[in-house]
Amino acid sequence: EVQLVESGGGSVQAGGSLRLSCAASGFSFDDYGIGWFRQAPGKERDGISCISMRDGSTWYDESVEGRFAIISDNAKHTVYLEMTSLKPEDTAIYYCAAGNIRPRDGFGLLPEDYLYWGQGIQVTVSS
Repeated sequence: EVQLVESGGGSVQAGGSLRLSCAASGFSFDDYGIGWFRQAPGKERDGISCISMRDGSTWYDESVEGRFAIISDNAKHTVYLEMTSLKPEDTAIYYCAAGNIRPRDGFGLLPEDYLYWGQGIQVTVSS
């Protein structure tokens, strides 16, 4: 059974930091990639970062580039999203997803590029 379990969410003040974790199981982790998405109330689910475990390539949306970092621990089958300099507009439900992505080719930026999804976790940034 494929499972993606997010953890590490919560509430923080603007300028603070959080680290989200996505623990994966039930599929060949090294052959896939993990993406992070977020969805604010009334808005679409947007991709913010992804990483390929095959070649280590990464992608960041311009809204988070320079503030967020995606890190893979292949031994633990876990991908982290280190979030710093958080802003109120980062408030959303954050999801991780797994798929056979190729960030270098621009494949892995959209929800339809992914096969498996976590349940989501709330991140709230107050001003």
